[in-house]
Parts: sequence; structure tokens; C-alpha cells
Amino acid sequence: MRTVLVTGPGGAGRTTVAAATALAAARRGERALLLTADREDPTPRLFDGEEPPGLDVVRADFRTELLALQDRAGAALELLGAGRLDAEELTELPGAEQLALLKAVREAAAGGHDLVVVDMPPVHQSIAVLALPGQLRRYLRRLLPPERQAARSL
Repeated sequence: MRTVLVTGPGGAGRTTVAAATALAAARRGERALLLTADREDPTPRLFDGEEPPGLDVVRADFRTELLALQDRAGAALELLGAGRLDAEELTELPGAEQLALLKAVREAAAGGHDLVVVDMPPVHQSIAVLALPGQLRRYLRRLLPPERQAARSL
């Protein structure tokens, strides 16, 4: 599987370039995935309302991810006496869109596509998104060093 990240300044046509790249691969007979974090579904405006054969379009969305998590953890939430959140009352938390995009990229890696084209945010945000897993690992290692974890388990 190949992964192509498309980034650039807002309004420069990066979604169009990403869609055209995925579409060209699908027309060559490859199984292609266009992954975007756009708030609107890009399918109608880019493909005249229908997805060509061999092309999947996935929109990484914080609300959808959180609602799915609530469904998977329903029993635990009920046990804790927690009420469910409705989609209409969810507001996007800072960084949530980036986390949803990273999760979607990780899931796409196991999806069996020949090509995954990711419509990334502008360059400075893309760099921060791609650095996020490494930064979180570094923070966790500093907060919970392996020696302390081993001593605590004994």
C-alpha cells in the first residue's frame, strides 16, 4: 500500500488534487481511498455525486468517532451512570479533528487499498498532526518511565 499526503495552503486546491490523484488510481484499476477531514463530504462536488468504482471516500470526523465510541462503551457508561451525548450537543475540542484524521489513517493502513490519498490540513498543521504520536509517546515515557512501571508492578 502506498500513502500520499497532499497538503498546502487553504484555498490552493489540495482537496481537488487529492481527489484527482485517487480518481486516477481508481481509473488505472487500483483500489484507492481518499481520506479527508473536510467538514463537508467532498464526493458531490468532486465526483458529480457518485464515487467511481474502485474508489472509496472516507471523511474523518470527530463527532462520528465520539458517537461510535459511546456505542462501543455503552455498557460501561450505563454502569457508571453516565448519560450519552447527542450529536447536536457535541462541540469540537481543540486537536480532535487531527486525532480523528490520524485514527482514520491508521485504519486505512489495514483496509486493503493499493493507494491511500490523504487530504491533509495546511502545512503547519500537517506537521503538527504527523508529529503528535511521537510527542505523546515522549511525554508518556517522561511521565511513566519503564523503570517506574516495572517497580510499581512488583
